[in-house]
Amino acid sequence: MVWLHGEIKTPPFFPAARVEVGALLRRLQRGDKLGLPHSRPLPEIGSRCHELRILDTTATWRIIYRLDADAVVIVAVFSKKTSKLPAPVIKVCRQRLREYDEAAKE
Repeated sequence: MVWLHGEIKTPPFFPAARVEVGALLRRLQRGDKLGLPHSRPLPEIGSRCHELRILDTTATWRIIYRLDADAVVIVAVFSKKTSKLPAPVIKVCRQRLREYDEAAKE
C-alpha cells in the first residue's frame, strides 16, 4: 500500500466507515477485484485507477486508488458532494500519479 495523499482516521471518518475502508483495502491488497457498489473504474484519471465509495454517517467518502503490480496506490481521499468527479480532483490525481511514476523510475 502506497499513500500519496490523505488518510483514514476518526475523525472525520466514523468508526464503522473506517473499519469498512480497512476491510476493502485489505481485499485489494490480497488481489480481490472490487465492483459496484464499493468500487468503480476511473479511466478519466488513468489506467488501473478506481474509486472506493464509502457511505458514512454524515458524508460520502471517495478514495481514489490505482492497482499496480506491486502496490495499491492511494491517490486521494475526499468527501464527495456531487455525482460527478470534480475537474480539480482529476487534475491533482493525474499530477500525483505522474510524480509518483517519475520518482519510481529513478
